[in-house]
Amino acid sequence: MSFVKEKYRPVDPMGTIIALGIILIWFLSLLFFLNWEMDYSNPLTYMGVLLQMHLYTGLFITAHDAMHGTVSSNKRLNKAIGWFCAILFSFNFYHKLFPKHHDHHRFVASAGDPDYHESGDFWPWYWSFIKTYLSLGQLVLMGVAFQLLRLVYPVENLVFYWMLPAILSTFQLFYFGTYLPHKGEHDNKHQSGSMKKNHFWAFLTCYFFGYHYEHHDSPGTPWWRLWRYKA
Repeated sequence: MSFVKEKYRPVDPMGTIIALGIILIWFLSLLFFLNWEMDYSNPLTYMGVLLQMHLYTGLFITAHDAMHGTVSSNKRLNKAIGWFCAILFSFNFYHKLFPKHHDHHRFVASAGDPDYHESGDFWPWYWSFIKTYLSLGQLVLMGVAFQLLRLVYPVENLVFYWMLPAILSTFQLFYFGTYLPHKGEHDNKHQSGSMKKNHFWAFLTCYFFGYHYEHHDSPGTPWWRLWRYKA
């Protein structure tokens, strides 16, 4: 197993508070929309999908930050939060994500990078990305969870607010956090691009991970501080 050397700073206690806040907001929002009376003429019906998508992305970003040790200075709590967030995001497993993500940092944009696709084309790259992070076991667990949840909540709501946002979130994570930063040639040590400074858009698109060169340059900086590193 390979690891990238981090540029650590003291872990801010706010990391744990922010992580737990994302989990709580995701859960309460999901609970609200699972009980939502579907009305296709109401804009909130569709805004709810986008909100859940963004919160799903937040779960994955939190698991990602745990892989860099920036959620909590308590190693057990840091790992527990990362593990829990990974499970909530379509039954991903933290112990499998961890080495792959560190290989991404160590071998960025090369044959050893599990997130990279040499074609540079969106759809082949996305398909490779999905195959890397989706397993048969996950599909089985999602199927079982769906069958249990449909005993309590309407199928329509489950599809709209539990399944669809998770799928859309993979596009959000891939496009803004992998494809745009790493496509093409980059004349820097991290082989990574970075979006122009626009903190609102950077947060909205992928929790500041459009500032991707900055993340690779300081992987010990949590997502909620990346805008400062960019500045």
